[in-house]
Amino acid sequence: MAVYVYSITAADHARNLEGLVGVGPDPTALRAVSAGPLCAVVSDAPQELRPKRRDLMAHQAVQERLMAHGTVLPLRFGLTASDDDAVRAALAQHRDEYIQRLAELEGCAEYHLKASIDEDVLLRQILQESPQARQLNDAIKAGAGSPDLPLALGELVAQEVLARQEALASGITEALRPHARQERASDPTGEDFLNISFLVDDAHRELFLAAEKGIASELGADCDFRLNGPLPVYSFV
Repeated sequence: MAVYVYSITAADHARNLEGLVGVGPDPTALRAVSAGPLCAVVSDAPQELRPKRRDLMAHQAVQERLMAHGTVLPLRFGLTASDDDAVRAALAQHRDEYIQRLAELEGCAEYHLKASIDEDVLLRQILQESPQARQLNDAIKAGAGSPDLPLALGELVAQEVLARQEALASGITEALRPHARQERASDPTGEDFLNISFLVDDAHRELFLAAEKGIASELGADCDFRLNGPLPVYSFV
């Protein structure tokens, strides 16, 4: 029977899974599939699986429960294998890789940061600090000059907004980098200019959080910081 795979741990990892059930419309009990020094936490796989909220939460609950007792290699939602033997074979085949990664991630958690800034704030800054933008804006307000002026101002403002967002993202990343082992940046979406995950170990966690809080305070209310963590280290597995 097909199995759904949640995560990989060391074979001696404490697995208190009481009260948790698997994904799918008829969830089954979680169980461990071991191969030498490694173990995978699995359940029976449903015939059809879609990323519904209940299933995403069930998947996440397993990671969080296991994280409370040690290092975990969390797998992305939706990973299945043909049966328990296939899981054992995968654990055996990638044994050295998994053991090394577990050692590298010991005592670590992921922190995910998104940030956005009000574009009206950036626009005011640009009009105050850019003589060219201010000149174009004044000419448009006065009704003088070419009808192409609004387009020229729009293009200039768009370039300035992008440059300032990129500078902010770079500055924030540089400030937090000394307190993290690794980082993984993703393309921002919506109004965000920053979408990045940091791998932070226990020894640097307080420093990382203090640095993030200081940056958010320095940038003020106009910049919206959303830090989530500690999380399973999805971005670094």
